[in-house]
Amino acid sequence: MKLLRLCGTILILGFNIPAIAAEQNISDDDIREMMIRDSIASYPGNCPCPYNRASNGSRCGKRSAWSRAGGYAPLCYDADISIEIVEKFRKMGDLIVPKKN
Repeated sequence: MKLLRLCGTILILGFNIPAIAAEQNISDDDIREMMIRDSIASYPGNCPCPYNRASNGSRCGKRSAWSRAGGYAPLCYDADISIEIVEKFRKMGDLIVPKKN
């Protein structure tokens, strides 16, 4: 189920990140960081990820969207984004961006 939600997130974010990647020679980690930042920014509530803070200042923890099944599935950690997904972004629209060494 998380994979299905991740695919939806990729579709939403996928139109922005490859364009950025085309303009710069960015690393896999940079792409992951942008994806996570965009995913969190697009979440409509206060608790997209366990490490975020709720409106009362407490940590979201298990109340976060990431921790709950169904509904939103924000990208919160590097491990949420496989190398295959990063490579798909690099190749979208026949675009191949060289990796940094």
